[in-house]
Amino acid sequence: MRKRVLITGAAGFLGSHLCERFVKDDYHVIAMDNLITGRLSNLEHLMPKENFEFYHQDVSNFIHVPGKLDYILHFASPASPIDYLKIPIQTLKVGSLGIHNCLGLARVKNARVLIASTSEVYGDPEVHPQTEEYWGNVNPIGPRGVYDEAKRFQEAITMAYHTYHGVETRIARIFNTYGPRMRLNDGRVLPAFIGQALRGEDLTVFGDGSQTRSFCYVDDLVEGLVRLLHSDYTLPVNLGNPDEITISDFAEEIIKLTGTTQKVIYQDLPVNDPKQRQPDITKAKEILDWIPKVSRGEGLKITYAYFKGLSKDELFKKEHNNFEEYIK
Repeated sequence: MRKRVLITGAAGFLGSHLCERFVKDDYHVIAMDNLITGRLSNLEHLMPKENFEFYHQDVSNFIHVPGKLDYILHFASPASPIDYLKIPIQTLKVGSLGIHNCLGLARVKNARVLIASTSEVYGDPEVHPQTEEYWGNVNPIGPRGVYDEAKRFQEAITMAYHTYHGVETRIARIFNTYGPRMRLNDGRVLPAFIGQALRGEDLTVFGDGSQTRSFCYVDDLVEGLVRLLHSDYTLPVNLGNPDEITISDFAEEIIKLTGTTQKVIYQDLPVNDPKQRQPDITKAKEILDWIPKVSRGEGLKITYAYFKGLSKDELFKKEHNNFEEYIK
């Protein structure tokens, strides 16, 4: 019989790629999403598959799945600064009530849980590159706090269920990931730059551009997640590409990639925006035998081709009109 996996946040960027991978690997995939930020179009190509089913459900309210479950992957959460402003309470609820429901279900079903934590648990780091032993530098009441603290609580309750109830758990700290199916105008730097280039707008860099990010292509990340799920390691593991780049240099890369003639303009840095972001992936290398294989140049070409294929309505759609609140 096929193994059965529940994936929450299945209609989102990462969730949809995970659904695709597990369907391809011949699991029975139960996809769950309330579609508050996810899109059914991300899953349309999987709907006809006999080993795929979709539940339109809010995991913060309850989770009911009939039959056995082997694995639960909790990826339900808003994942962009614009979303934190738009739906802050829902962001906190899915990282607390949502994970509580997932862990309770795992306990009943005797299933293994993998949670999507994030590099944001490190906040604006005082340690570089970031190792799993670093506890972070997070402002709990800042604009990013609803996401950062939700993820930190999610890790804490996951470890509590593991140590107290004996639930099989895995924790992935995911660094910046990109690829097809990202939302173009959600405020994250990569789709923001590509969207501005495609619309003929100047590329907006916040701060002086010296802050850094490290971008991992989605296929590499999914492979790391699958390996972590099937490993015996229960403590957090960083998953990301350590190839670090400044935001200014990255803007120039996007201009070169898209062939546009726009210039780079600079605005004030948002509150609590991390100055550095680079994963130490020593544990992933040693425990999972995993390293990213797709270069940023190769991954960006694929991602740009995806965004170029979007309709004009999608290209010019504004996800939120209060982004100015975030950067104050």
